[in-house]
Amino acid sequence: QVQLVESGGGLVQAGGSLRLSCAASGLTFSSYVMGWFRQAPGKEREFVAVIIWSGDSTYYADSVKGRFTISRDNAKNTVYLQMNSLKPDDTAVYYCAAPRAQFYHSTNHKRYDYWGQGTQVTVSS
Repeated sequence: QVQLVESGGGLVQAGGSLRLSCAASGLTFSSYVMGWFRQAPGKEREFVAVIIWSGDSTYYADSVKGRFTISRDNAKNTVYLQMNSLKPDDTAVYYCAAPRAQFYHSTNHKRYDYWGQGTQVTVSS
């Protein structure tokens, strides 16, 4: 079955950086869009970034544009999220996810069927 395993979260001061990783198995990784989403306490899960199967195109939420970079290594079945200039508002559990079908692109978390367990990112002021 599909497994997504995130790592790299932690506690960082405002202005700092973290790099999240998500290792995937059980799917033809190079055929799937991969997304990062986040959920803060008491808030809905929200889109952060998505990268298409080839890695040629990326999309970002306005709130992270210019600070976060999504990338992937199809040889390692891994997707990354480099987060720079972190702000307290970035505090959330971060999830990587894959959609329900190959070559399917969406920024809507409801279109994603496969999720990791999440990794906590806490940014202190």
